[in-house]
Amino acid sequence: MKSTIKIILIILFLLCLVKMPYGYFKLVRFTALIGFLLLAFLSFGENKKKEMIIYCFLAILFQPFYKFYLGRYLWNIVDVITSIFLAITIFLDKQDKQ
Repeated sequence: MKSTIKIILIILFLLCLVKMPYGYFKLVRFTALIGFLLLAFLSFGENKKKEMIIYCFLAILFQPFYKFYLGRYLWNIVDVITSIFLAITIFLDKQDKQ
């Protein structure tokens, strides 16, 4: 389940790099908030406190209620870095299971 949430978030963040209507970015913010809170909850259940804190921070960063005005260029950088982080955690989770 964690991998599925992460893959969905990666796709949403990478689609933010192309020109999209403003409503799409609102959808991404709501989806990211829910996704990161779910990931934080699952990490808490697995007793991975560092991951939980990172996911909570990302949930706060992407939440749609109070917007952080970083500008499109900086948000694109944040989206790419977050996508890379999520992709790395997918591979690390698979290595931990083996």
